Amino acid sequence: MDSLGTFVSFTSKLPCQRANVLTDWGTEYKHLREDVIISAQLLGWYDRNARVMPWRVGPRDRAAGQLPDPYAVWLSEVMLQQTTVAAVRDYHRKFTQIWPTVHALAAADDADVMAAWAGLGYYARARNLLKCARVVVAKHDGQFPSNREALLSLPGIGPYTASAIAAIAFDKVATVVDGNVERVMARLHNVHAPLPKSKAELTQLAERYTPDTRPGDYAQAVMDLGATICTPRNPACGICPLREQCAARARGTAAELPKKTPKKPKPTRHGTAYVVQRSDGALLLETRPDKGLLGGMLGWPGTDWGEAPAPAPPLSADWEVLDAEARHTFTHFHLVLRIARADVPIEATPTRGHFLLHPQFRPSDLPTVMRKVYDLTESHLNRSAKDQNNG
Repeated sequence: MDSLGTFVSFTSKLPCQRANVLTDWGTEYKHLREDVIISAQLLGWYDRNARVMPWRVGPRDRAAGQLPDPYAVWLSEVMLQQTTVAAVRDYHRKFTQIWPTVHALAAADDADVMAAWAGLGYYARARNLLKCARVVVAKHDGQFPSNREALLSLPGIGPYTASAIAAIAFDKVATVVDGNVERVMARLHNVHAPLPKSKAELTQLAERYTPDTRPGDYAQAVMDLGATICTPRNPACGICPLREQCAARARGTAAELPKKTPKKPKPTRHGTAYVVQRSDGALLLETRPDKGLLGGMLGWPGTDWGEAPAPAPPLSADWEVLDAEARHTFTHFHLVLRIARADVPIEATPTRGHFLLHPQFRPSDLPTVMRKVYDLTESHLNRSAKDQNNG
């Protein structure tokens, strides 16, 4: 429907929905009309400027009757949690090539899925991805529920993701609020209360503009606006479709919004990663416990992570401590890993982990922090392998 159609759809229902609460019809109608105009302006802008994404059905194709694939939308929304679109594109393509349907993903081997996820971070998402796929297949005949409440019952789907899937995949009326939407609303209304305290207020503001017509396109329009024009730094206010209505632009405060409560400094934790190479070139790796950071991922045996963790070598060996350290930042702390490596004979028996022959080992299967350890030890491993071959 075009912008005029959207406006008519909104205004035609106002008397019956609002009559019992209006104290000043003229003022209320004026505000509602402004809300509808803003929604229509955003949809018009989106029709011309929608970003192309692997999981998205563009506005022209959608108007022609093409429907989004709920599986592709769900997969994208899980991947996009705490991750940028740029980082997700290739992963989404890879997953849909390997597992093109929710049935295929539900039947996948856990280790294969975790390996394919490596590098994307926040690995609990990958575990919940599998759990959700299996529930959808087992309890919903492979069909994703179309309403927000039913979506919330699925593993790994919270309020934001449920709203996004309901709106984008099924065109249900649902208010979708991510960081981009919060930024647009804070600037549009010049909200100076800091996040996260202002989250409820910004969500209410976002709800005002969510239309009954094309709610899926509208949700993507606001997110695209925040990602491409109403950006965190140097917003392009001069070409914004909402520049005339934007209160922050009028007051010159756009660049400082939204405000955020200062975060506490992240603590630094320490640990040791043990890199072991057997005389046949095999490497000692372990699958981390399902619960906790990097759960279910492949990695090097190591100590706990803390202020001064106790040594925990997986076997007795002549350990060489490298000068280099692997450094990585998680959501709540910085990590510094000391690296200890050793060469061991073929009969070595570790207390934990398993040896993986070199042809079976793919560094790309490692999560980022473990890949950093590998990168720092790769030259030592190659040298050790050459020495063993020469011997």
